[in-house]
Amino acid sequence: MHFDYHVEGGNFSQAGFTSSQVKKTLKQLNVDGEVIRRTVIALYEAEVNIVAHAYKGKIAVDIDPEKISILLDDEGPGIPDIQKAMEVGYSTATPQVREMGFGAGMGLSNMKNNSDRLDIDSVVGKGTRVMIINYFNPTR
Repeated sequence: MHFDYHVEGGNFSQAGFTSSQVKKTLKQLNVDGEVIRRTVIALYEAEVNIVAHAYKGKIAVDIDPEKISILLDDEGPGIPDIQKAMEVGYSTATPQVREMGFGAGMGLSNMKNNSDRLDIDSVVGKGTRVMIINYFNPTR
C-alpha cells in the first residue's frame, strides 16, 4: 500500500493529520498496537517539524507485509548540525512556535526512540529528508 500526503509549513491546524490517517490505516490492518504507537509518535514528530520549520513538505507512506516505511521530504532551511539537533532540548523553533506548545527540542530524539531505523539527510538552504522504518516483527 502506498499513500502520499502534502504538508503546509506553518499550518498548525493541520499538524498531525497524516499521523492520524496512518494510525487509522494501521488499525484497520490489525497491526500490533505497540508498532502503531511507535510509528505514530515518530511520524507525528516528523510531521510537526515540517509544519514548524519548513515551507512545505511531502510524506510518502509505504506499508508492506514486513514493515512500514515513511519518507518525509521538505523544502526549508535545512539542519546545519544534525548531531546537535538530535540532543534532547535543542531547538531552533521560533518564539511563536514555542508559544503554541511546540519546539521543546524533543522531536528528533522522540523520532529516534520510536523508529527501528531513522535516517536524516539535510542540506542547508534546501531542505531535509527523513526516512523512518518500523518493522512489524518486533524481533528485528
